[in-house]
Amino acid sequence: MRTKLIAGNWKMNLGKAESITLAGEIRQKAPKTTKSQVLLIPSFVHIDAVAQVVSKSHLLLGAQDVYYERSGAFTGEVSPEMLLEIGVSHVLVGHSERRHVIGETDAVLNKKVLAASAEKLVVIYCVGETLEERNAGRAAEVILHQLKTGLANLSHDVIAMGHLVIAYEPVWAIGTGQTATPAHAQETHAFIRARLSEIVSPELAGQIRIQYGGSVKKSNAAELLSQPDVDGLLIGGASLIADEFVAIIQAAEGV
Repeated sequence: MRTKLIAGNWKMNLGKAESITLAGEIRQKAPKTTKSQVLLIPSFVHIDAVAQVVSKSHLLLGAQDVYYERSGAFTGEVSPEMLLEIGVSHVLVGHSERRHVIGETDAVLNKKVLAASAEKLVVIYCVGETLEERNAGRAAEVILHQLKTGLANLSHDVIAMGHLVIAYEPVWAIGTGQTATPAHAQETHAFIRARLSEIVSPELAGQIRIQYGGSVKKSNAAELLSQPDVDGLLIGGASLIADEFVAIIQAAEGV
């Protein structure tokens, strides 16, 4: 059985004191879950502060991005080793905002997936279509391309060790208030798992967790999580409110 992963992506929000407070409230209020893992993903500059708050707790710590080199003249970048040193266990790669706002290419994202997973970070690799692509009937084509390019040359051992998570985030649903229906989420997640079966193997595809992300809130969390191929949630705005995020964690416990 796949353990659900509930992840809060704080994006470029919250100062240091606010980050510490939010992490503390979540640690205090969240159930010591047995059905799911809970991951906090603060901004780079506050990871260390949040790490101290969640130390020796059930909460995991993630980063919003990573670079694919170990060290060198790469101003502004952060290596996998640097993240590991401060307690990070998971890292986002290919979030839609990195693709469509920052302009990261498929080739760059693949390098990040390979570099981070090689250092035993759990990679949350994000895929999803824009509204334009969806309306043009290209969603399946786009997602398959993202899977094939992003996971190219990835060792099957990495997957077997649980170091790969896929996050389906329909770009048209991120921060818009629109959410894919549970049925649409399940249909797309099942499509992703079927394609992963072809890319890796049916056995490994059955082990990979696939999260849903896109205007998730406490009112729709349980229904999304009840779908057989929805193995967790990647949460944006709702993760910035302790009670809302905790309610989503509680929803995962009840599924």
